[in-house]
Amino acid sequence: MIGIVNYNMGNLASVANAFKKIGAKAEIVSDSDKLKNYDKLIFPGVGAFGDAMEHLRETGLDEAMREYVKSGKYVLGVCLGMQLLFESSEEFGNHKGLGIIPGKVVRFDKKIEKTHKVPHMGWNKMFFQKNTPLFEGLENPYLYFVHSYHAVCEDEYVIGKTLYGYEFVSAVNKDNVFGFQPHPEKSHDAGLKVLQNFVNL
Repeated sequence: MIGIVNYNMGNLASVANAFKKIGAKAEIVSDSDKLKNYDKLIFPGVGAFGDAMEHLRETGLDEAMREYVKSGKYVLGVCLGMQLLFESSEEFGNHKGLGIIPGKVVRFDKKIEKTHKVPHMGWNKMFFQKNTPLFEGLENPYLYFVHSYHAVCEDEYVIGKTLYGYEFVSAVNKDNVFGFQPHPEKSHDAGLKVLQNFVNL
């Protein structure tokens, strides 16, 4: 059973429906004590980094997430859920993240706003940087993005990049933890394939 972590910042119904489409068992979980009961976790999210971290701390989900990662079970962070895996974000001030993956989250460089709209919204291509089971059966697919901030981290954690004004990190992996900036649940067949590959890990 896959747990979809609810910290009041998610498009949870869309994620649950995507798993239903591929015939995978998934349910929404908001109790920090119950995270350990799931085989894998999806950590989705839409909204502001600081508000999300505050809610995670208030509910104990921050520590529960760190403990879950230590167990070696697989985690997939999506959009804001990916960004929260990092050490910090500069969104509306400086905020500490979960610190599961070394790196930080920054706003798109203002220089690109002369030619590109921010937030980055719509379909864009992900260029794979490494072979990973998450990408099995896919080749540099178009996926759906909605974000104004992106991750900056060492190349060793980067498995996908996307071009929007400049190249930015759009997928990461550290041990049993994956992060995905686009929304697989909104990315049609390619996105469902990513989720199926996650289920198959």
